[in-house]
Amino acid sequence: MRNYTTETEPAPVVSPWVDELLPGLIEFRRDLHAHPELSFKEFRTTDKLVERLEAAGLKPRRLEETGLTVDVGEGPIATALRGDIDALPIIEETGLPFASKNHGVTHACGHDVHTTAMLGIALTLQRMHKNNPLGGTVRIIFQPAEETMPGGALSCIEQGVLEGVPRILALHCDPRINVGQIGTRIGAITSASDTIKIELSGRGGHTSRPHLTEDLVFALAQIAINVPAVLSRRVDVRSGVSVVWGQISAGSAPNAIPGSGYMAGTMRCLDRDAWHSAGELLDDVVRQVAAPYGVDVHLEHTRGVPPVVNSEHETALIEASARAELGENAVVLTPQSMGGEDFAWFLADLPGAMMRLGTHTPGGEEYDLHRGDFIVDERALGYAIRVLTAAALRTIRDLEQ
Repeated sequence: MRNYTTETEPAPVVSPWVDELLPGLIEFRRDLHAHPELSFKEFRTTDKLVERLEAAGLKPRRLEETGLTVDVGEGPIATALRGDIDALPIIEETGLPFASKNHGVTHACGHDVHTTAMLGIALTLQRMHKNNPLGGTVRIIFQPAEETMPGGALSCIEQGVLEGVPRILALHCDPRINVGQIGTRIGAITSASDTIKIELSGRGGHTSRPHLTEDLVFALAQIAINVPAVLSRRVDVRSGVSVVWGQISAGSAPNAIPGSGYMAGTMRCLDRDAWHSAGELLDDVVRQVAAPYGVDVHLEHTRGVPPVVNSEHETALIEASARAELGENAVVLTPQSMGGEDFAWFLADLPGAMMRLGTHTPGGEEYDLHRGDFIVDERALGYAIRVLTAAALRTIRDLEQ
Protein backbone atom coordinates (compact mmCIF):
# COMPACT_ATOMS: atom_id res chain seq x y z
CA MET A 1 0.00 0.00 0.00
CA ARG A 2 1.36 3.39 -1.00
CA ASN A 3 2.45 5.69 1.82
CA TYR A 4 0.90 9.04 0.92
CA THR A 5 2.59 10.83 3.79
CA THR A 6 5.97 10.36 2.06
CA GLU A 7 4.84 10.49 -1.58
CA THR A 8 7.55 11.65 -3.98
CA GLU A 9 6.18 10.67 -7.41
CA PRO A 10 4.84 13.45 -9.70
CA ALA A 11 1.21 14.26 -9.04
CA PRO A 12 -1.47 13.91 -11.74
CA VAL A 13 -2.22 17.16 -13.56
CA VAL A 14 -5.89 17.89 -13.01
CA SER A 15 -6.40 21.67 -13.13
CA PRO A 16 -6.45 22.17 -16.95
CA TRP A 17 -9.17 19.55 -17.33
CA VAL A 18 -11.29 21.08 -14.58
CA ASP A 19 -10.88 24.71 -15.67
CA GLU A 20 -12.57 24.02 -19.01
CA LEU A 21 -15.66 22.69 -17.28
CA LEU A 22 -16.01 25.20 -14.43
CA PRO A 23 -18.23 27.87 -16.08
CA GLY A 24 -20.84 25.28 -17.01
CA LEU A 25 -20.61 23.62 -13.59
CA ILE A 26 -21.14 26.91 -11.76
CA GLU A 27 -24.24 27.44 -13.90
CA PHE A 28 -25.39 23.91 -13.03
CA ARG A 29 -24.85 24.52 -9.32
CA ARG A 30 -26.84 27.75 -9.42
CA ASP A 31 -29.71 25.95 -11.13
CA LEU A 32 -29.70 23.29 -8.39
CA HIS A 33 -29.59 26.01 -5.75
CA ALA A 34 -32.64 27.68 -7.28
CA HIS A 35 -34.56 24.38 -7.35
CA PRO A 36 -33.81 22.59 -4.03
CA GLU A 37 -35.63 19.39 -3.14
CA LEU A 38 -36.19 17.64 0.18
CA SER A 39 -35.06 14.14 1.12
CA PHE A 40 -36.27 11.34 -1.18
CA LYS A 41 -38.00 13.99 -3.31
CA GLU A 42 -34.94 14.95 -5.39
CA PHE A 43 -36.62 14.03 -8.68
CA ARG A 44 -35.60 17.08 -10.72
CA THR A 45 -32.07 16.94 -9.32
CA THR A 46 -31.76 13.28 -10.33
CA ASP A 47 -33.11 13.99 -13.80
CA LYS A 48 -30.68 16.86 -14.36
CA LEU A 49 -27.72 14.72 -13.29
CA VAL A 50 -28.73 11.85 -15.54
CA GLU A 51 -29.12 14.26 -18.46
CA ARG A 52 -25.63 15.73 -18.02
CA LEU A 53 -23.94 12.38 -17.46
CA GLU A 54 -25.59 10.71 -20.45
CA ALA A 55 -24.65 13.68 -22.64
CA ALA A 56 -21.01 12.98 -21.72
CA GLY A 57 -21.33 9.36 -22.87
CA LEU A 58 -21.72 7.86 -19.39
CA LYS A 59 -24.32 5.32 -18.26
CA PRO A 60 -25.75 6.35 -14.88
CA ARG A 61 -27.87 3.90 -12.89
CA ARG A 62 -30.90 5.36 -11.17
CA LEU A 63 -31.60 4.23 -7.65
CA GLU A 64 -35.07 3.57 -6.27
CA GLU A 65 -37.07 6.80 -6.16
CA THR A 66 -34.17 9.27 -6.31
CA GLY A 67 -30.38 9.33 -6.52
CA LEU A 68 -28.04 7.49 -8.87
CA THR A 69 -24.58 6.04 -9.36
CA VAL A 70 -22.23 6.22 -12.32
CA ASP A 71 -19.00 4.35 -13.08
CA VAL A 72 -16.24 6.17 -14.96
CA GLY A 73 -13.30 4.33 -16.54
CA GLU A 74 -12.77 0.62 -17.05
CA GLY A 75 -11.40 -2.27 -15.03
CA PRO A 76 -11.61 -2.83 -11.27
CA ILE A 77 -13.12 -0.17 -9.04
CA ALA A 78 -10.36 1.88 -7.41
CA THR A 79 -12.55 4.03 -5.20
CA ALA A 80 -16.06 5.36 -4.71
CA LEU A 81 -16.88 9.02 -4.19
CA ARG A 82 -20.10 10.13 -2.52
CA GLY A 83 -22.06 13.37 -2.77
CA ASP A 84 -25.42 14.06 -1.12
CA ILE A 85 -28.15 15.77 -3.14
CA ASP A 86 -30.99 16.83 -0.80
CA ALA A 87 -31.86 20.21 0.69
CA LEU A 88 -33.32 21.44 4.00
CA PRO A 89 -36.78 22.70 5.04
CA ILE A 90 -35.44 26.21 5.71
CA ILE A 91 -36.50 29.56 4.20
CA GLU A 92 -33.65 31.07 2.17
CA GLU A 93 -32.56 34.58 3.21
CA THR A 94 -29.48 35.11 1.01
CA GLY A 95 -30.94 37.52 -1.53
CA LEU A 96 -28.90 35.79 -4.24
CA PRO A 97 -30.11 36.17 -7.84
CA PHE A 98 -30.35 32.36 -7.98
CA ALA A 99 -32.03 31.98 -4.58
CA SER A 100 -34.48 29.15 -3.99
CA LYS A 101 -37.68 29.26 -6.03
CA ASN A 102 -39.12 26.54 -3.78
CA HIS A 103 -40.31 28.52 -0.77
CA GLY A 104 -39.33 26.95 2.53
CA VAL A 105 -36.63 24.74 1.02
CA THR A 106 -32.99 25.68 0.52
CA HIS A 107 -29.52 24.23 0.12
CA ALA A 108 -28.41 25.62 3.47
CA CYS A 109 -25.90 22.79 4.00
CA GLY A 110 -24.05 23.06 0.68
CA HIS A 111 -25.34 19.87 -0.89
CA ASP A 112 -25.73 21.72 -4.19
CA VAL A 113 -21.95 22.19 -4.08
CA HIS A 114 -21.38 18.53 -3.14
CA THR A 115 -23.61 17.35 -5.98
CA THR A 116 -22.02 19.61 -8.57
CA ALA A 117 -18.52 18.68 -7.42
CA MET A 118 -19.30 15.00 -8.00
CA LEU A 119 -20.74 15.80 -11.41
CA GLY A 120 -17.58 17.76 -12.22
CA ILE A 121 -15.39 14.85 -11.12
CA ALA A 122 -17.35 12.43 -13.32
CA LEU A 123 -17.09 14.73 -16.35
CA THR A 124 -13.38 15.38 -15.75
CA LEU A 125 -12.53 11.70 -15.40
CA GLN A 126 -14.61 10.85 -18.46
CA ARG A 127 -12.69 13.37 -20.56
CA MET A 128 -9.41 11.99 -19.27
CA HIS A 129 -10.55 8.44 -19.99
CA LYS A 130 -11.45 9.27 -23.57
CA ASN A 131 -8.05 10.86 -24.04
CA ASN A 132 -6.13 8.03 -22.37
CA PRO A 133 -7.89 5.04 -20.73
CA LEU A 134 -7.73 5.34 -16.97
CA GLY A 135 -6.90 1.72 -16.17
CA GLY A 136 -9.44 1.57 -13.37
CA THR A 137 -12.97 2.61 -12.47
CA VAL A 138 -14.25 5.33 -10.16
CA ARG A 139 -17.81 4.91 -8.86
CA ILE A 140 -19.61 8.12 -8.02
CA ILE A 141 -22.66 7.93 -5.75
CA PHE A 142 -25.23 10.73 -5.81
CA GLN A 143 -26.97 9.92 -2.54
CA PRO A 144 -30.46 11.08 -1.59
CA ALA A 145 -31.76 11.96 1.86
CA GLU A 146 -28.70 12.71 3.96
CA GLU A 147 -30.76 15.16 6.00
CA THR A 148 -33.05 12.44 7.37
CA MET A 149 -32.31 9.90 10.09
CA PRO A 150 -30.96 7.25 9.82
CA GLY A 151 -30.11 8.59 6.37
CA GLY A 152 -30.39 7.67 2.70
CA ALA A 153 -26.99 5.98 2.77
CA LEU A 154 -28.59 2.80 4.14
CA SER A 155 -30.98 2.64 1.18
CA CYS A 156 -28.06 3.09 -1.22
CA ILE A 157 -26.10 0.30 0.45
CA GLU A 158 -29.12 -2.02 0.27
CA GLN A 159 -29.20 -1.37 -3.48
CA GLY A 160 -25.61 -2.57 -3.89
CA VAL A 161 -23.74 0.67 -4.49
CA LEU A 162 -20.72 -0.60 -2.55
CA GLU A 163 -20.34 -3.91 -4.39
CA GLY A 164 -16.72 -4.24 -5.49
CA VAL A 165 -15.73 -0.94 -3.83
CA PRO A 166 -12.46 -1.01 -1.82
CA ARG A 167 -12.72 2.50 -0.25
CA ILE A 168 -14.92 5.58 -0.31
CA LEU A 169 -14.27 9.33 -0.06
CA ALA A 170 -16.57 12.31 0.49
CA LEU A 171 -16.59 16.03 1.19
CA HIS A 172 -18.63 18.51 3.20
CA CYS A 173 -18.74 22.30 2.95
CA ASP A 174 -17.24 24.10 5.93
CA PRO A 175 -17.77 27.86 6.33
CA ARG A 176 -15.14 28.00 9.09
CA ILE A 177 -12.34 27.16 6.64
CA ASN A 178 -11.09 29.62 4.01
CA VAL A 179 -11.71 28.84 0.37
CA GLY A 180 -8.65 27.20 -1.16
CA GLN A 181 -8.11 25.03 1.92
CA ILE A 182 -9.52 21.73 3.12
CA GLY A 183 -9.85 20.37 6.63
CA THR A 184 -8.97 16.80 7.57
CA ARG A 185 -8.71 14.66 10.68
CA ILE A 186 -7.82 11.02 11.33
CA GLY A 187 -10.41 9.26 13.48
CA ALA A 188 -13.86 10.57 14.41
CA ILE A 189 -14.64 13.72 12.45
CA THR A 190 -18.38 13.79 13.23
CA SER A 191 -20.53 12.48 16.03
CA ALA A 192 -23.10 9.74 16.39
CA SER A 193 -26.54 11.30 16.69
CA ASP A 194 -29.69 9.77 18.19
CA THR A 195 -33.11 11.23 18.99
CA ILE A 196 -34.69 10.79 22.43
CA LYS A 197 -38.41 11.38 23.11
CA ILE A 198 -39.90 10.87 26.57
CA GLU A 199 -43.56 11.07 27.61
CA LEU A 200 -44.49 11.03 31.31
CA SER A 201 -47.95 10.50 32.76
CA GLY A 202 -49.37 10.37 36.28
CA ARG A 203 -51.93 11.81 38.69
CA GLY A 204 -52.09 15.56 38.53
CA GLY A 205 -53.36 17.84 41.23
CA HIS A 206 -52.96 21.08 43.15
CA THR A 207 -49.44 22.44 43.65
CA SER A 208 -50.29 22.86 47.37
CA ARG A 209 -50.57 19.07 47.70
CA PRO A 210 -47.76 17.53 45.61
CA HIS A 211 -47.65 14.51 47.94
CA LEU A 212 -51.05 13.48 46.62
CA THR A 213 -49.83 13.53 43.01
CA GLU A 214 -47.07 12.12 40.87
CA ASP A 215 -45.20 15.41 40.57
CA LEU A 216 -44.61 15.15 36.87
CA VAL A 217 -42.96 18.54 36.32
CA PHE A 218 -40.42 17.81 39.02
CA ALA A 219 -39.78 14.39 37.45
CA LEU A 220 -39.18 16.02 34.05
CA ALA A 221 -36.68 18.36 35.65
CA GLN A 222 -34.84 15.51 37.33
CA ILE A 223 -34.60 13.57 34.07
CA ALA A 224 -33.36 16.67 32.25
CA ILE A 225 -30.57 17.21 34.77
CA ASN A 226 -29.65 13.73 35.96
CA VAL A 227 -29.77 11.55 32.83
CA PRO A 228 -26.88 13.43 31.18
CA ALA A 229 -25.02 13.42 34.51
CA VAL A 230 -25.42 9.68 35.07
CA LEU A 231 -24.38 8.78 31.51
CA SER A 232 -21.28 10.93 31.90
CA ARG A 233 -20.27 8.69 34.84
CA ARG A 234 -21.24 5.37 33.24
CA VAL A 235 -19.56 5.88 29.83
CA ASP A 236 -15.92 6.74 29.15
CA VAL A 237 -15.71 10.55 29.22
CA ARG A 238 -13.23 10.48 26.31
CA SER A 239 -16.05 9.33 24.02
CA GLY A 240 -17.76 12.71 24.30
CA VAL A 241 -21.26 11.43 25.14
CA SER A 242 -23.58 14.43 25.20
CA VAL A 243 -27.31 14.47 25.95
CA VAL A 244 -28.95 17.84 25.30
CA TRP A 245 -32.68 18.59 25.51
CA GLY A 246 -34.39 20.72 22.91
CA GLN A 247 -38.00 20.42 24.09
CA ILE A 248 -39.72 20.26 27.47
CA SER A 249 -43.42 20.92 27.86
CA ALA A 250 -46.02 20.30 30.56
CA GLY A 251 -48.91 22.03 32.24
CA SER A 252 -51.05 25.10 31.59
CA ALA A 253 -51.46 26.76 35.00
CA PRO A 254 -48.96 27.82 37.71
CA ASN A 255 -50.95 26.19 40.52
CA ALA A 256 -51.80 22.85 38.87
CA ILE A 257 -49.53 19.82 38.52
CA PRO A 258 -50.32 18.33 35.09
CA GLY A 259 -51.05 14.70 34.35
CA SER A 260 -48.77 14.47 31.33
CA GLY A 261 -45.57 15.97 30.00
CA TYR A 262 -43.11 15.62 27.17
CA MET A 263 -39.42 16.15 26.54
CA ALA A 264 -37.13 15.48 23.60
CA GLY A 265 -33.48 15.88 22.76
CA THR A 266 -30.45 14.27 21.20
CA MET A 267 -27.66 12.00 22.33
CA ARG A 268 -24.33 12.44 20.56
CA CYS A 269 -21.08 10.54 20.86
CA LEU A 270 -17.65 10.50 19.17
CA ASP A 271 -16.92 6.80 19.73
CA ARG A 272 -18.81 3.99 17.99
CA ASP A 273 -18.48 1.48 20.87
CA ALA A 274 -19.48 4.06 23.46
CA TRP A 275 -22.45 4.99 21.25
CA HIS A 276 -23.71 1.42 21.56
CA SER A 277 -23.02 1.31 25.31
CA ALA A 278 -24.76 4.61 26.03
CA GLY A 279 -27.76 3.53 23.98
CA GLU A 280 -28.09 0.31 25.95
CA LEU A 281 -27.89 2.24 29.24
CA LEU A 282 -30.27 5.03 28.33
CA ASP A 283 -33.57 3.25 28.98
CA ASP A 284 -32.53 2.00 32.43
CA VAL A 285 -31.09 5.36 33.45
CA VAL A 286 -34.25 7.28 32.46
CA ARG A 287 -36.50 4.85 34.34
CA GLN A 288 -34.29 4.79 37.42
CA VAL A 289 -34.24 8.59 37.62
CA ALA A 290 -38.02 8.77 37.19
CA ALA A 291 -38.87 5.88 39.55
CA PRO A 292 -38.98 7.80 42.88
CA TYR A 293 -41.76 10.05 41.55
CA GLY A 294 -44.16 7.26 40.55
CA VAL A 295 -44.72 8.49 37.01
CA ASP A 296 -45.29 6.24 34.02
CA VAL A 297 -42.50 6.55 31.42
CA HIS A 298 -42.75 6.02 27.69
CA LEU A 299 -39.31 6.33 26.06
CA GLU A 300 -38.71 6.44 22.31
CA HIS A 301 -35.01 6.18 21.49
CA THR A 302 -34.35 6.41 17.74
CA ARG A 303 -30.93 5.36 16.59
CA GLY A 304 -29.58 7.91 14.13
CA VAL A 305 -26.12 7.55 12.66
CA PRO A 306 -22.76 6.39 14.06
CA PRO A 307 -19.75 8.72 13.98
CA VAL A 308 -17.80 9.23 10.75
CA VAL A 309 -14.36 7.75 11.48
CA ASN A 310 -11.69 8.66 8.92
CA SER A 311 -9.06 6.01 8.22
CA GLU A 312 -5.42 7.06 8.33
CA HIS A 313 -4.52 5.89 4.80
CA GLU A 314 -7.47 7.54 3.04
CA THR A 315 -7.00 10.76 5.02
CA ALA A 316 -3.36 10.87 3.89
CA LEU A 317 -4.54 10.23 0.31
CA ILE A 318 -6.79 13.30 0.41
CA GLU A 319 -4.10 15.42 2.05
CA ALA A 320 -1.48 14.47 -0.54
CA SER A 321 -3.92 15.29 -3.33
CA ALA A 322 -4.84 18.64 -1.80
CA ARG A 323 -1.23 19.70 -1.32
CA ALA A 324 -0.35 18.72 -4.88
CA GLU A 325 -3.32 20.61 -6.36
CA LEU A 326 -3.71 23.57 -4.02
CA GLY A 327 -0.30 24.04 -2.36
CA GLU A 328 1.55 22.99 0.76
CA ASN A 329 -0.60 25.16 3.05
CA ALA A 330 -3.89 23.84 1.69
CA VAL A 331 -4.54 21.32 4.48
CA VAL A 332 -5.65 22.32 7.98
CA LEU A 333 -6.65 20.23 10.98
CA THR A 334 -10.41 20.41 11.38
CA PRO A 335 -12.05 20.15 14.81
CA GLN A 336 -14.42 17.31 15.55
CA SER A 337 -18.06 18.12 14.91
CA MET A 338 -20.89 16.97 17.15
CA GLY A 339 -23.18 16.98 14.11
CA GLY A 340 -24.41 13.72 12.60
CA GLU A 341 -23.59 12.56 9.05
CA ASP A 342 -24.88 9.39 7.41
CA PHE A 343 -21.66 8.93 5.41
CA ALA A 344 -20.77 6.94 8.54
CA TRP A 345 -22.85 4.01 7.25
CA PHE A 346 -20.59 3.71 4.20
CA LEU A 347 -17.60 3.46 6.53
CA ALA A 348 -19.09 0.66 8.61
CA ASP A 349 -17.37 -1.96 6.44
CA LEU A 350 -15.04 0.11 4.25
CA PRO A 351 -12.03 2.35 4.87
CA GLY A 352 -12.57 5.92 3.80
CA ALA A 353 -12.49 9.57 4.74
CA MET A 354 -14.49 12.77 4.54
CA MET A 355 -12.77 16.10 3.95
CA ARG A 356 -14.05 19.53 4.94
CA LEU A 357 -14.18 21.93 1.98
CA GLY A 358 -13.38 25.54 2.80
CA THR A 359 -16.16 27.86 1.61
CA HIS A 360 -15.35 31.06 3.54
CA THR A 361 -14.14 34.13 1.64
CA PRO A 362 -11.08 35.44 3.54
CA GLY A 363 -12.01 38.71 5.23
CA GLY A 364 -15.67 38.23 4.28
CA GLU A 365 -18.79 37.66 6.33
CA GLU A 366 -18.95 34.47 8.37
CA TYR A 367 -21.88 32.13 7.81
CA ASP A 368 -22.93 28.85 9.35
CA LEU A 369 -24.54 25.67 8.06
CA HIS A 370 -28.29 25.14 8.33
CA ARG A 371 -28.96 28.88 8.31
CA GLY A 372 -31.15 30.63 5.77
CA ASP A 373 -28.40 33.12 4.91
CA PHE A 374 -25.71 30.47 4.21
CA ILE A 375 -23.55 31.48 1.22
CA VAL A 376 -20.51 29.70 -0.19
CA ASP A 377 -17.57 31.16 -2.09
CA GLU A 378 -18.10 29.47 -5.46
CA ARG A 379 -14.37 29.11 -6.03
CA ALA A 380 -14.63 26.19 -3.61
CA LEU A 381 -16.31 24.13 -6.31
CA GLY A 382 -13.24 24.02 -8.51
CA TYR A 383 -10.99 23.19 -5.57
CA ALA A 384 -13.24 20.30 -4.53
CA ILE A 385 -13.20 18.81 -8.02
CA ARG A 386 -9.43 19.14 -8.33
CA VAL A 387 -8.66 17.52 -4.98
CA LEU A 388 -11.01 14.55 -5.24
CA THR A 389 -10.27 13.94 -8.92
CA ALA A 390 -6.57 13.84 -8.05
CA ALA A 391 -7.31 11.48 -5.16
CA ALA A 392 -9.31 9.18 -7.45
CA LEU A 393 -6.45 9.11 -9.97
CA ARG A 394 -4.03 8.13 -7.22
CA THR A 395 -6.21 5.17 -6.28
CA ILE A 396 -6.24 4.05 -9.93
CA ARG A 397 -2.47 4.36 -10.02
CA ASP A 398 -2.32 2.11 -6.93
CA LEU A 399 -4.11 -0.65 -8.84
CA GLU A 400 -1.04 -0.99 -11.05
CA GLN A 401 1.26 -1.81 -8.13
